Amino acid sequence: MAPASDSPTPRLPLEAWGRRLLAAAQARADRSQVGRWAFEFLMFGIKQAWACLFGGLMLALLLGTFLFYPDGSPLARYDFLVIGAVAIQAAMLLLKLETWEEARVILVFHIVGTIMELFKTAAGSWIYPEPSLLRIGEVPLFSGFMYAAVGSYIARIWRIFDIRFSHYPPAWMTVVLATAIYVNFFAHHWIWDFRWLLFAATALLFWRARFHFTPDRERRWMPVLLGFLLVALFIWFAENLGTLSRAWIYPDQADGWSPVPLAKLGSWFLLMIISVVLVSLVHRPEPEMTPK
Repeated sequence: MAPASDSPTPRLPLEAWGRRLLAAAQARADRSQVGRWAFEFLMFGIKQAWACLFGGLMLALLLGTFLFYPDGSPLARYDFLVIGAVAIQAAMLLLKLETWEEARVILVFHIVGTIMELFKTAAGSWIYPEPSLLRIGEVPLFSGFMYAAVGSYIARIWRIFDIRFSHYPPAWMTVVLATAIYVNFFAHHWIWDFRWLLFAATALLFWRARFHFTPDRERRWMPVLLGFLLVALFIWFAENLGTLSRAWIYPDQADGWSPVPLAKLGSWFLLMIISVVLVSLVHRPEPEMTPK
């Protein structure tokens, strides 16, 4: 099976130069088994970084404005972040790094995330400490783009790695699970938090599921549950950088930054279920083709 390419035809001289460089490195790596494994791992990292483009640029904006944004600027930092996020999204569409179908799903991420932000800030789960004009209530509009960044990553990685599945559960079951997870994000403020039942349901539904992908030339596979956990871990790392930049803060960070509790990893794991189900509305989970 030929691996899918995120950009089948080089569009820029820099991209063509990069492809030539990688081809030369691959030829050198093919001289030994260890070299082939090392090159495959390198390609895995490069493709992951490419898939993270939207999220990486958003994090760069958060950290850059925290360190260098001028005090007393007539444009509030949060408003600058909104403009920057819109510019990134527009550029990705114009450069065909995302499709319009994916953009529509990412818009859904933005809406779903903003609704959650409105509720969670009202409940005091976290706050946005800086003033701005482009906001709804206590929620600056850039916050929705942080959820959109997760959607962008999943949609892009689906294509870049030519991801297919084996033993993927029926679509209606995943929709029911994702809906229950989203409801619990709100309902646990009033009733019993049933996230442990959701963890159990997730494990039961996906325990046999694998996703198959192409980091370089060979097809590889990984348990879907492990993939969810690894992505949730990296989102947790990104959240630590976001709170370090004071883009938003938790109550225990009001007097100074401290690492986000590892317990939040569970929330991000559950968010991954919602994210994958939303993206699956565009990229239907296709079964892995077995060699004849």
